[in-house]
Amino acid sequence: MRCLKKFSLSHRMGMLTGVIMVPLTALVLYLLINLISFSSAYNQSVKNITDIKDYSLSFKTDLDYSMYRAIVQNLSLEHIDTYADNSIADSAKVRNPYRIIQEMREAVQRQENASGKESAELMRRINKSLGWLEKVVQKIENNICEGGHYGENIELLDKDIRSSTLLIQDNLQEYIYHEAVNLENIRAELQSHSKSTVILSTVILVVIVMLTLSMTRMITRSVTQPIRELCTATRKVAKGNFAPAKIESGDEIQVLTESFNEMTAEIRYLIENIKIEQWNLRDTELKLLQAQITPHFLYNTLDAIVWMAEGGQNREVVSMVTALSEFFRTTLSEGKDYITIREEESHIRSYLRIQEFRYADILEYEIDIAPSLYEYTILKLTLQPFVENALYHGIKNKRGKGKIVVLGYEKEDKIYFEVSDDGIGMDDEELARLRGKLDGKAVHGRGFGLENVHERIRLNYGKEYGVSFRSRKGEGTTVIVCIPKKLGAN
Repeated sequence: MRCLKKFSLSHRMGMLTGVIMVPLTALVLYLLINLISFSSAYNQSVKNITDIKDYSLSFKTDLDYSMYRAIVQNLSLEHIDTYADNSIADSAKVRNPYRIIQEMREAVQRQENASGKESAELMRRINKSLGWLEKVVQKIENNICEGGHYGENIELLDKDIRSSTLLIQDNLQEYIYHEAVNLENIRAELQSHSKSTVILSTVILVVIVMLTLSMTRMITRSVTQPIRELCTATRKVAKGNFAPAKIESGDEIQVLTESFNEMTAEIRYLIENIKIEQWNLRDTELKLLQAQITPHFLYNTLDAIVWMAEGGQNREVVSMVTALSEFFRTTLSEGKDYITIREEESHIRSYLRIQEFRYADILEYEIDIAPSLYEYTILKLTLQPFVENALYHGIKNKRGKGKIVVLGYEKEDKIYFEVSDDGIGMDDEELARLRGKLDGKAVHGRGFGLENVHERIRLNYGKEYGVSFRSRKGEGTTVIVCIPKKLGAN
């Protein structure tokens, strides 16, 4: 399993796919090749027999009878079809002997793919006999044209033509016999091959199943074990132990571990320094970090990743781990207080993607921030608390699916952000209590951490900036954040 930790999650999934698909593809190709091979040989033998069988029955009768009528009636072979007496009740047909021979020769030439040396040799003999027959027919035709020679023609018919056609007929019958034997051999070989193929296919399938089960177990353990170790580390952090997590992994989990260690180191640094810092800005930033970047959020997210990994949802695991890594990278931001609006958008988008995995049945979201604002700066973690507040206090308390919309636009020299939800909303009393918290007149109630964001904005930008709310019971809540347009960190 240690060797698997060197590969990313996507590579591990690819390895599992390869273990399954490569042997299956090879097996299917093997079966197809054998099927095509046997089918081609069988079809060719059947075609050979079908193509030649009619000639084996009619060739001798037709040629012997046609030559006999031509000699007896002294008919020209070229026009023998015209002179033939159709009233004669005979199974044989009076046809041009040259045409009969030519048709037989064409049939023989079509047997080029005859199976076995015996069949090929028979075709060669038949072809040679046809050449001899053609010469005899030509000689009889010359005798008919000269007149007389009746006795000679009858003798040629008896000794040469009938004996040659008999020989050809025998060769044809023998050829059909050899092809029939070949068909039986193909059938027997196919039957024998089918048994071995079934055995081989069964063995390959068993091997594939065993490899798949083994690889699946190894890959699942290589993913879930580091996550469980990281979960244990988050529990320690939750209890105040900020020792770095030591987890061996070469994939996205390693990135997440490094981000986690950086996060815990940053938290430890902030906690140690907050004891000696007296500025309200630093105090409110620490409270915000403790409220929004608690190990409980990471623990719950990692638990969800473990469930999906154990459930075989590999693509979702990769996507969620990537989103969580991006979330913590932006959260840390190398210790910077200010980040670009583009980074802040990426941060809330990663947060919403993670929450969408956990609350897919109730959560939809839309982010529409004007691209022209991306290079302006904003205090880190300004929008994420409002997005979280909209989810936990607006959407989760509503029956059915809800939607969070984040808008960003500029007006004069100010930048406005709106975080809206269509959740349960607030009545006038609740709205007044929340506004009182922003003014420092209330201590408890809905929206823990929101007053910290408001205070941070006012301390950094001035009292003309900050946060405002509008809400209606049963319709939802909208948070409006106002900051100045500034490029670069203060």
